[in-house]
Amino acid sequence: MTQSRLGIIAGAGELPKKLAAQTRTSGRPPFVLGIRGFADPDFVASHEGELVSIGEVGRHIDLLRSAGCTEVVFAGVVKRPDFSHLKLDMRGARLLPRVMAAAGKGDDALLRVILGAFEEAGFKVVGADDVLADLLAPAGAIGRLTPTETDWLDIRHAARVASVIGGLDVGQGAVSCGGLILAVEAQEGTDQMLRRCADLPAEIRGTPEQRRGVLVKRPKPNQELRIDLPTLGIETVRKVELAGLSGIAVEAGKALLMNRQETAALADELGVFLYGFTAEDLAGDGD
Repeated sequence: MTQSRLGIIAGAGELPKKLAAQTRTSGRPPFVLGIRGFADPDFVASHEGELVSIGEVGRHIDLLRSAGCTEVVFAGVVKRPDFSHLKLDMRGARLLPRVMAAAGKGDDALLRVILGAFEEAGFKVVGADDVLADLLAPAGAIGRLTPTETDWLDIRHAARVASVIGGLDVGQGAVSCGGLILAVEAQEGTDQMLRRCADLPAEIRGTPEQRRGVLVKRPKPNQELRIDLPTLGIETVRKVELAGLSGIAVEAGKALLMNRQETAALADELGVFLYGFTAEDLAGDGD
């Protein structure tokens, strides 16, 4: 049975490119809709597809239908737009009241409305991990290094905090060092959060010479897992190293790890551990 074409709604970053390469290799040429201002124009130009404005929802749907797509995947970074300056088509204008109402409840609520609009139009929305299952972070050590007992105290503490802020639809990450929460992730994203950690006084954080502290990333408790899974890669490792942290822990099977071999090799070189934790790992704190 011949599969229909996969529509990729692409933002910034490497994930849309990996998805397009995988679908093309599997004999299922992708159709790429690049979100203007975020997607790489050269990447979009190298595939059948177009650059579109984020508010042109009707155009998105019409183009996907014309291309013969029945499934779509959202991939890449797209920041929340300035709604007062958003270019809308008719369908986008009709959707705007729902978008505005959801926006006040948090990013996950907003994403659910957007996904719902495509499902109402007859598309099946799939997750990036449905296309590239090998991107999911495995359980256990991903590189050569493993967390110490002190690191595990920070992993469990940061994981609890990440779950709390995730339940409030704030963010997906937290940094703990010696039981002290150094930062939580909000709208600025992981990279900016780590830059803030690097600027903190050395006495409360680790240094590249004496590493302490852990970055933990996990999905929000009620998150729509087909979109916006925690993602890390080479740049995350570099920023963790600059912040003086010991390592990175993500929830196994619920985070995307880009360029796994290269990322693990860099982590080993820089002395940073990468670890996929499970519920059993977190239960080890005796709570």
